[in-house]
Amino acid sequence: MKTKKLFHYCLAITALMLMLNSCVTTKQVAYLQDMEHGTQIELENQFEAVISPYDELTIIVSCADVELAKPFNMNFREVTGNSGGTIGYLVDRYGNIDFPVLGTIHVSGMTRLGLQEHISERLITEGYLGDPFVQVRFQNFKIFFLGSNGGKAITIDNERCTFLEALALSGDLNVYTNRSKIAVMREIDGKMVMRYLDPRDSKVFEDPFYMLQQNDFIITRDRVYKNIMDSSGQLLLMVGYVSSFASLITALILLTR
Repeated sequence: MKTKKLFHYCLAITALMLMLNSCVTTKQVAYLQDMEHGTQIELENQFEAVISPYDELTIIVSCADVELAKPFNMNFREVTGNSGGTIGYLVDRYGNIDFPVLGTIHVSGMTRLGLQEHISERLITEGYLGDPFVQVRFQNFKIFFLGSNGGKAITIDNERCTFLEALALSGDLNVYTNRSKIAVMREIDGKMVMRYLDPRDSKVFEDPFYMLQQNDFIITRDRVYKNIMDSSGQLLLMVGYVSSFASLITALILLTR
């Protein structure tokens, strides 16, 4: 009798789990639901990442005379088997870097192109080079993704990444993710600022955090019923063990009679 009751409990829990799983609807998971064919939304295409303390930069100076440019490329080293490599310039907590010959340069708040122009102008006006070509790149443009299944770092090669692009690069979201409150956390003026974005609504394009910056965190969390399902699954497993144990005891009792 007890074994039969346990069997019925197992069936009830299984039915509950199936019901919870069927609760996921298209409206809860589909992206940009309010956008129709031909919809046009203007984006900020001039976005450029801003240099911040603790960023790591690659800076290469070149000109027609290779020898004249060498003193400004002290962080460039030859790598066996390759054309070369660079050691990054680390921006200190005050927003400065130590650049060969030119000395300390305050770079915090500049864009990549802005720093290129600044170094080029100084090389010309201070009489070092007449035709400098300066390249600046971020070495640490990464987006960090944290969710219920762990975390991962995503390296962005082109130094431009949107919220939706980051979700795609991270492997997208599962059906249990709460899409109404996906957090983007960013350090601004020494403070961590968090905003919640919803990829199901086209208003996400208007959010100031839609264009991601280096070292942003994207944090997701599961819906409540996902936790209930996990707990139910563990309970079902325990009930199965108890049911098997009860069946074994019943069989032993019958055999010993």
